Amino acid sequence: MSHLYKTKPPPAPTFTSLNPINQTLTMKNSIIAILMMASCISFAQKKDNGKVYINHPAIKVVEDFTQAFVTGDSTKMANLLTEDFKAYNGLSTKPDEKGRGKAVFLKNSMRWSRELDYFSITDFPGAYPDAIEYKQDNDKEMVWVQTWEMLKGIHKTTGVKFTSPVHRLYQLTKDNKINVVIDYFNEGIFDEQGSSYGNRTNGTIYNHHENINTVRKMLYAFENSDVEKSMSYYRPDARIYDINQKGDEPGTLAGEKSGRQNMLKNFEIKSIEMVGYPDYLEYEMGNGRSVLSWWKFHLVRKSDKKEISLYVHLNDDFDADGKIVSETQYYNGASLEK
Repeated sequence: MSHLYKTKPPPAPTFTSLNPINQTLTMKNSIIAILMMASCISFAQKKDNGKVYINHPAIKVVEDFTQAFVTGDSTKMANLLTEDFKAYNGLSTKPDEKGRGKAVFLKNSMRWSRELDYFSITDFPGAYPDAIEYKQDNDKEMVWVQTWEMLKGIHKTTGVKFTSPVHRLYQLTKDNKINVVIDYFNEGIFDEQGSSYGNRTNGTIYNHHENINTVRKMLYAFENSDVEKSMSYYRPDARIYDINQKGDEPGTLAGEKSGRQNMLKNFEIKSIEMVGYPDYLEYEMGNGRSVLSWWKFHLVRKSDKKEISLYVHLNDDFDADGKIVSETQYYNGASLEK
């Protein structure tokens, strides 16, 4: 998709070649010639091979087919397909991919509408279909339609949410029948569905564990106004999430330390009471380590001596060394305000 030559001695300079005006004209003509050659080369690199349409009868056929696919109208789908129809997985790595015939494709297509609630296929935001009529190697006057879409649905049995961008190529005959479909979409959306048909474990739940002890020691140090010790149970780069804070960025350990110091300035902690018992979850998937705990803070606001009961739920994630690396705090911040 080197030229060899023999060198010759340069000719003797003449008066004309040494004339500055003639040199300038010669240079100018050379530049024009080079530009013209570049322009010709540029045009030679482009070759028309057909037309692209934003409106075309083939696009309407594909839209009708997609609507029938979503609603599960197998009769309408069948009428829009040729008898020698083939469907291909664009992500297949098989060197001898044979494709699926019409009957198998229609049977598989019906599963989508039967097994998904709220099933829809819409144009991907900002995208629209194209119809292409190629010139070269297109004696049968086939038309290709390209679509960029978003597939959505909720699996009726497992509740798994299906969301995936979809790119489809349709080849249509000159009488507007679909002869070929090539699908490109994220097949990973089936993984969670397949894992959700049966019960499976995902680690161990403990009601007593060293990480539970760490959370208790951290909170009781705070109850006793020992902020330094309370913060010592966190890793220096720990992330703190407070549902009462605006924005998605997590807080830092320094910010949390300052917040606890301010709380002690404004409130007296009478006691921190454990509600129920904490759970430590050691996950198989992702090697997660989380302590879930529930607490009741008995507080007195110093400014007006009002007694406040504050319910708090903590989710503390741990590293392998037993340090808290992430904490999410759930509580009603409005109850602390005047």
